[in-house]
Amino acid sequence: MNRKWFHLWNIGRLRSKALDALALGRTMLLLACGSLVFFILLGTGGMAGEKLDNSPLPSMKGLAASLSGGLFKEILGMEVPHLPKTTEASALSGGKVTSFVFQLLTSVNPGDPKSLLSREVPGMAADDAVLLRKGSGGVEGAPVDYHPGTDELATPAPTSGGSGGTQESPLPENSDAPAPSSAPAKDTEPSDTDMKRIMIYHSHPREAYNPLLSAKSDNPSSADPSKNVMLVGSFIAQRLEKRGIGTLHSEVDYATNVADYNWNFSYKYSRVTVKTAMTENEEMTELIDIHRDSQRHDKTTTVIGGKSYAQVYFILGRSNKDWKKNEEFANKIHQLLEKRYPGVSRGIWGKSSGKGNNGEYNQSISPNSVLIEVGGIDSTEAELKATSDVLADAIADLYWSSHKAEKANAEAGTANSGTGTEPAAQ
Repeated sequence: MNRKWFHLWNIGRLRSKALDALALGRTMLLLACGSLVFFILLGTGGMAGEKLDNSPLPSMKGLAASLSGGLFKEILGMEVPHLPKTTEASALSGGKVTSFVFQLLTSVNPGDPKSLLSREVPGMAADDAVLLRKGSGGVEGAPVDYHPGTDELATPAPTSGGSGGTQESPLPENSDAPAPSSAPAKDTEPSDTDMKRIMIYHSHPREAYNPLLSAKSDNPSSADPSKNVMLVGSFIAQRLEKRGIGTLHSEVDYATNVADYNWNFSYKYSRVTVKTAMTENEEMTELIDIHRDSQRHDKTTTVIGGKSYAQVYFILGRSNKDWKKNEEFANKIHQLLEKRYPGVSRGIWGKSSGKGNNGEYNQSISPNSVLIEVGGIDSTEAELKATSDVLADAIADLYWSSHKAEKANAEAGTANSGTGTEPAAQ
């Protein structure tokens, strides 16, 4: 017998190799099954998170936003050897990685002690705003919250004839922009003023404007409805009424009317106002909370066709579990402004709870509810009036388009039920 041939066909060695192959195959099979289960759980968790998450932003987007560009660059540099080196300290250093992991697990930034208390102390997370939809008015700055001040006027601004409340501001550089087409009320437009359909109210009614006060202040505040956001609310309500829509404008000054008033409970006070109004007006579904931003004139103003407009922010509350419905409503108004008056909207922003904020801005009351900041502390009456008109027209057009669609559906349903026949299939 040829021993060499026998050696090559050694049954023991073949059996050993077969067992090794089976072991490797079993390992690969286990890994494949484990990966399959992992991705199934990951997908299920993602769908569950989408249903349960109260945040306007997906969690992974928030995670990506918290990573620095340097970290991504260094990770790429591990695989791309010729990627340019940076002179900055490594983002993969032990301290930075430890800090990032700690922040990922606890939502507390070791470099920012405020984050440890931001969820418990009202106001410390007030600047935690996230951009949901961009506006052509610019996204370089998030909206800035108002904080209560006194009713005492600051140093009066020098005047050069005319009223400070109606004086036009200097035009920015883009004042040669083409004039947009307006959407005035039509003489033949239907009327629906028998019942109040839309409510304009103010959770922070004393947010005021420097030009209306003839003042120079970083935090103008006034109880006079002709000098604060109530004036904007009046402009919008009057325009909606002219468009044939029954509108209720609440001008309650809580600091005057509420015993033991506490500004931190602003949205609790306004919630009672809204609930009462909705009880008395069953057809009321659209709720607009009008505020003003706390930034200066150059960040809250745009010029279109030589005319100056106060810019607007749309604000959504993160704690509202049905925020997507409110975002859909806000986006319809936002898109109309973007189409007709590009530059007026600064986009749709999501905010968490903070000082004077219940975390949802009372938007859980109705899916057609939104907070809109109109102008900043330096907006003039002319700018506020111009923006109020175009904003009211957008709200009115949205209302009438929805109302006509509902009416058409109702008439179609009545016709079908009257004939007893179903519409023919297409």
